[in-house]
Amino acid sequence: MKISQDVRDCAAKEGLSEQAALEEGMEVKPVKFVKQGAEVYHKA
Repeated sequence: MKISQDVRDCAAKEGLSEQAALEEGMEVKPVKFVKQGAEVYHKA
């Protein structure tokens, strides 16, 4: 899957394990979501 490969590529670039990259992403994405207005659909 493309998403799985993107995670592997990002982890390799950052020098992290796949699991560490996933955990970091799960901490960062919710904050970004809230800062953008916490709406699922928004105008581009």
